[in-house]
Amino acid sequence: MLKEYESGVAPDGQPFNCLVLGDEGGLQIALMDWGATWLSCQLPLKSGAKREVLLGCPTPADYLRQTAFLGATIGRYANRIANASISLDKQSWALNANQGPHQLHGGSEGFNAKRWTCVEHTTSTALYQLDSADGDQGFPGNLQAKVRYTLTAEGAVLIDYRATVDKPCPVNLTNHAYFHLDGANSDIRRQKLQLYANQYLPVDSDGIPCAPLTDVDNTGMDFRRPKLIAQDFLRDRDQQRVKGYDHAYLLYPACHDGDSPAAQLWSADDQVLLQVYTTAPALQLYTGNFLAGTPARQGGEYQNYSGVALESEFLPDSPHHPEWPQPGCWLQPGQAYHSQTRYQLTAL
Repeated sequence: MLKEYESGVAPDGQPFNCLVLGDEGGLQIALMDWGATWLSCQLPLKSGAKREVLLGCPTPADYLRQTAFLGATIGRYANRIANASISLDKQSWALNANQGPHQLHGGSEGFNAKRWTCVEHTTSTALYQLDSADGDQGFPGNLQAKVRYTLTAEGAVLIDYRATVDKPCPVNLTNHAYFHLDGANSDIRRQKLQLYANQYLPVDSDGIPCAPLTDVDNTGMDFRRPKLIAQDFLRDRDQQRVKGYDHAYLLYPACHDGDSPAAQLWSADDQVLLQVYTTAPALQLYTGNFLAGTPARQGGEYQNYSGVALESEFLPDSPHHPEWPQPGCWLQPGQAYHSQTRYQLTAL
């Protein structure tokens, strides 16, 4: 049975509101309105037991004591924007800088740190909405974001993101779920991963792109065929700068319809398979290189490499790189941002 989450009080003085989708006989997930956060994901195994495959904190209040963005909806712009600044048509905006001189995941009070309104929910779906005012974290324009979580009949978690703006603004929404398919606080580098991409983006020690898109050929960044995450870990200078994998991969164009897998992850005990499908142009692979000290669901703290994130998104720092082969990240008034990611979980 999914653990019942005590409410507690959020920074706005109101209780955290949590809900559960699914039933005890199948896949179950728990959600929270603070950060539109994915709290828990329990999968029935072939043995009949259930396995928690998502990292999480013991209580909603503990999510305020971690900086790993566990399960949170990220926005307005996921990943990094160099020097916390953007410009368009000779106009510039200074953004909230929360990682040295740069902005990470939308700023110090990004979408992960705000209360979303649960507009509707049933036993299989929940829709959250957030209104972000002009100037929020430095971004231009009023923005309305919606994120819908759905448990599909095929046993997948479908996350659907939508947004509109009244002034041009870069928009890049994702979820920062960390998976551990073996269901334990152990090293995820024992798990096997495949990524449907032949190019990745090198970054400096701050996670800011520092070179053009690069072929994975003859590097430790190559996951085109399934391999243990540990196999080529820290083999490359690109990994060494950030203590592991924390890189965006430009997906094959065939992935963009959302029907061809962008990634596959296998548990070390070969009992669980995760397949990721997305309409986003890129996936950020992050191996939890700085997870140490994060409050752990089962008590104590997570260690580095306790979970792996596969974040669907635009490439990092895209507002400064219109030359990259992906759709533009600037959303215009009258347009609608729409991105979908589906996490298909299968007991083997």
